[in-house]
Amino acid sequence: MRQEQFVARHQAEWQALEYWLRHRGNARGAPAPGAAAAMPDAEFPARYRRLCQQLALARSRGYSAPLLARLQQLMQDGHAVLYRAPPPRWRTALEFVAAGFPRLVRAQAPVMWASLALFALPLLATGLLALWRPDLAQHLLGQEQLAQLERMYDSADPARALGRESGDDWRMFGHYVMNNISIGLRTFAGGLLAGVGTVVVLLFNGVVIGTAAGYLQAVGHGGPFWRFVCTHGALELTAIVIAGGAGLRLGLALVAPGNRRRRDALVHAGRIGARLCLGVALMLLGAAFVEAFWSSTRWLPDWLRFGVAALLWSGVLAWLWRGGRGAEDADAA
Repeated sequence: MRQEQFVARHQAEWQALEYWLRHRGNARGAPAPGAAAAMPDAEFPARYRRLCQQLALARSRGYSAPLLARLQQLMQDGHAVLYRAPPPRWRTALEFVAAGFPRLVRAQAPVMWASLALFALPLLATGLLALWRPDLAQHLLGQEQLAQLERMYDSADPARALGRESGDDWRMFGHYVMNNISIGLRTFAGGLLAGVGTVVVLLFNGVVIGTAAGYLQAVGHGGPFWRFVCTHGALELTAIVIAGGAGLRLGLALVAPGNRRRRDALVHAGRIGARLCLGVALMLLGAAFVEAFWSSTRWLPDWLRFGVAALLWSGVLAWLWRGGRGAEDADAA
């Protein structure tokens, strides 16, 4: 076969490979004009093997030096990509936290908004109701639980201040980790009951938190309560909503699998949910740390406590809104 025919047959494939390598920042020089950019990553190993065969064939036929140099350079660039060391695990984890997780949350926007509504609307409604009629709170929480809340946040009792002995911080940190993560996992796993379990957990938590907040504000213990929850709530409450969205996604796979078989839809939703729950677990771990070592520190002035809370709330929302934008949504469903 003449060199012109050989080049004409394989030119488009070489251009696509050159462009793919250039796009990944691994090849030298500019991409060839008209090169295709649609080569999937999964095709690269097979394309690289064909390139090696084509280079060997070109050498055996004595084709021109410029063509051999081009194919040799392309082969070397491909080799550097195919056989390079995988990125460190810490870098992969950091990329997931910084970009992959917020992209995945945004990709599941419909179920995330639904989860937020199921949690926030009962919270606001019961909070306003308990603030208006504190006596109604006992029908939702019970007299014993209300009395316990009053003891916990009694600003007139120095023994009930937010601070704890430093020796208790690590013990409480472990307690908060187990409690928070168990709530998050129950919220997600409730999706296996066609989403009903997730809905119940979200509604229940919204009612309990809203009623407690409204009641404590009404009876004069709102100050200690808000000082305690304002900071770690940014991570904790947001994580619960995300876990609820993952659970609803799981429930939808069972109820409305779409074009997939129900089993395949459930597996697909489970994979998405597993990645979401990994991020949720990290958020709840951070929330437990803040709750144990910051929220309960009594000597902090209010301006510092609420200032840090505002920064953390803003940071969490900005991270979920902007994290990973400008890159491919590789984690999207």
